[in-house]
This record gives sequence, C-alpha cells and structure tokens, in this order.
Amino acid sequence: MKITTIALNTFKEAKRDRVLYLLFFFVAVCLLFSRFLALLTVGDRVKIIKDVGLASISLFGMLMAILMGTGLVYKEIDKKTIFTLLAKPIHRAEFLLGKFLGLVLTIFIMTVLMTAVFLLILFLHTFTVEWKILLAILYIFFELCLMTAVALLFSTFTTPILASLYSLAFYLIGHLSWSLEMLIKKVKSGTGRAALKVLYTVLPDLENFNFKTEVVHNLPLPGKLLGVSFMYGVVYTAFLLLLAILVFRRRDFV
Repeated sequence: MKITTIALNTFKEAKRDRVLYLLFFFVAVCLLFSRFLALLTVGDRVKIIKDVGLASISLFGMLMAILMGTGLVYKEIDKKTIFTLLAKPIHRAEFLLGKFLGLVLTIFIMTVLMTAVFLLILFLHTFTVEWKILLAILYIFFELCLMTAVALLFSTFTTPILASLYSLAFYLIGHLSWSLEMLIKKVKSGTGRAALKVLYTVLPDLENFNFKTEVVHNLPLPGKLLGVSFMYGVVYTAFLLLLAILVFRRRDFV
C-alpha cells in the first residue's frame, strides 16, 4: 500500500515535468520525419520507417529514463521532503521501490503513446499493421525498465548531472559489450583473458533487448532467445534495485 502510494505520487509529479513533454514532442517529430525521409529515399521505404521509428522510441525512452530517474531521490533531498517521508513508518526500500514503479508507469504510458504515433504513421504508409513490431517495442520497454533502475541507483549517492553521465556511460557500454566479446576471443589464455571474461559477465549486455534488425528485415524471432532476454532483464533489474536499496540505507542525510 505504501509503495503504491509513493508510486502514484511519483507518477503525478512526472506528469508535470516539462522534460517529459519536450521529449515526446521530439520523438513525434522524428517519427513523422521518418515518413518524409522514406518518401525521398530510393529503396524499401517501409524498412526505413520501421528502423527510424524503433530507434526513436528507444533513444528518447532512454533519455526519459535517465533525465527523470536521476532526479528522483535528489529532488526529495534538495526540497528536504525526504525527512518528512522517512519520519513516517516507511522503510527506505519501500520509498525507492515506489519511486521506481512510479517512473516505470510513466515510461510505460509514454511508450504506448509513442507506439501509437509510430503505428499510425506506418499504417498511413502501408495500410497494414505489423503486430510483430510490438514485440520489439516490448523489449525496448524492458530495457527502459533496466535503465530506470540504473538511474535510480546512481541518484542515491550523487548529483543528477553526474548520475546522468554515469547512466549514459552504462547505456553505451551495454550496447558495445559485443566488442569486449571479440577482444576475449583475440586474447590468449591467461590472467588478462580471465579478467576480461569477469568484466564481460559483470557489465550489462543491453543488446539482449535489441530485436530491431529482426523486425525491420522480417527475420525469425527465436522463442528461446526471447525468454532468456526477458529473464536477463528481470534478474539484472532486481540486482540493480537491491544495490540501490543497500546504498540508500547507508546514506546519511544530516
């Protein structure tokens, strides 16, 4: 009940955030631009609309998660409302989980709105709706949930600017982990190879949620891979939330 109350209050606060509407405006412009770009391009126009549309939802969704998530805890501390909240019979874990779920709800609604605009543009061009696209967007949403947990973790111990930079670095590393895998194959066995393997295991692999290529080019989506990616997202997000709770419990606000 306490977590639900905090989540709903977080959602109400997020609705009033101007950054949210600004980002939605830009993603709508990008989606519309994809249609005009397709009309001016020689080749498969539908693929261009799909590619630009999915990339826009992913990119701007990530910006929402980072820009709003990194300020969740800091705003409460800056306004001194954190003392009022923690003075009540509310555990710090409940506070963080409520903040997380409130922002996830916000991002879910924004993702639905962006998806509606995207599907409308695609329908106006093809007069058909490819429901397979929804699967790719669903996994984009799972990635955004993980990025929200990342932003929340960094917001528990640093300023919004630094937390945003750390979160962005996390995002970039997560999508470049394939290069680390290639490096492991080239390094000979030894301490260096073992260290790289540990690093590869610990660092995130956000490409697990990237099914844009399969959807754009109508490639098959293996059910086993979808299941593994889903479980990876659940476990990694839970780990980040647990880490955020442990850091937040040790923080002194005096």
